[in-house]
Amino acid sequence: MKASTRLRNASMILGSLALSAAGPAFSSDGPVADASHEAARPTFAADGTVHVPAFDLPPSSLSSKEARENLKYAAQLKQAGSPPKDISQARQGLDELMEPMVHMMTQEYPVNMNEAVIGGVPTRIFTPADKPVRQDRVLINVHGGAFSVCWDSCSKLESIPIAAVGGYKVVSVNYRMAPEHKHPAGLEDLVAVYRELLKSYDPRKIGIYGCSAGGSLTAQAASWLGQNNLPEPAAIGIFGAGGVPFRTGDSAYISAYVDGNFAAPKPNAEGDISDLTFGYFDGANMTSTVLAAAMYPDVLAKFPPALIITGSRAMDMSPAIYTNSMLLKAGRPSTLLVGEALGHCFIYSATLPEARDAFNIISRFFDDNMK
Repeated sequence: MKASTRLRNASMILGSLALSAAGPAFSSDGPVADASHEAARPTFAADGTVHVPAFDLPPSSLSSKEARENLKYAAQLKQAGSPPKDISQARQGLDELMEPMVHMMTQEYPVNMNEAVIGGVPTRIFTPADKPVRQDRVLINVHGGAFSVCWDSCSKLESIPIAAVGGYKVVSVNYRMAPEHKHPAGLEDLVAVYRELLKSYDPRKIGIYGCSAGGSLTAQAASWLGQNNLPEPAAIGIFGAGGVPFRTGDSAYISAYVDGNFAAPKPNAEGDISDLTFGYFDGANMTSTVLAAAMYPDVLAKFPPALIITGSRAMDMSPAIYTNSMLLKAGRPSTLLVGEALGHCFIYSATLPEARDAFNIISRFFDDNMK
């Protein structure tokens, strides 16, 4: 018998033993009926492709009650259809959709907000309203929004809770976006703000973080700084993203069917995200050391300590897990936080206990690395 056949047979036997030994499954409401005999099984193509049958995915019993309730609200939003193709309508529509979330965040976490130009780039500065500001430290936020939208809403949702919880001055960067601009415009603006802040702050007292596009830009900046003889910040937060392009890895396919916010990648087009970004990456080398830093151990070896946040139903889970693993392999400190049954950038919701826990973890992470 061939070794490969023996391995396959052993895997099947072990799988059967595990199923029989596990006993009945349980949810928060009690035992779940065993439907393993009736359920369709996946089939496997010769090239390793798995053909997955339709299945029902209930809310996870390990997530909070609020998160399970949020799934009902999210389901209504996902019935709304595709976003408008006009960029002005897309920006306005998203801000209107997220306005209740912003209002909730401002009620939960009081801050002061001011506009300023730093290094020639427009920014928004957040400071806590009810506690002293840490004068010797600063955080740079790079907002999410597919490199094309969500400056107004996402900058607030990402900056307000961290400023309030951590007592930080948070500088959110209004970087240039598509379709008016293309890569590396956003990275250039982030670096310009960072250069200017270096005139007033020790790099060991500066942190950079962002979610989604902002998480990607944070990883891009860490890569670029390390290759251009500029000091790295004390720590970085890569949330809802990783050090590889979006829509790479298993989670891009899985989340398309269990979360529904993003379509599955087209076959043989893994890494192509131009359709989500109004052309921000048109013409860019998606496997470069800046856009795919996690693929280059020598680049990661220069990264500062990283906190990576994703959700088990998020399309960014594979990039996040891969980046965390590769950072550890490169000998760099990295912490991975995964929200059970949560989707892309779950930290935008102030009502979720998991998000509130994340705000505290983010604050402690930067505290620990900016001493």
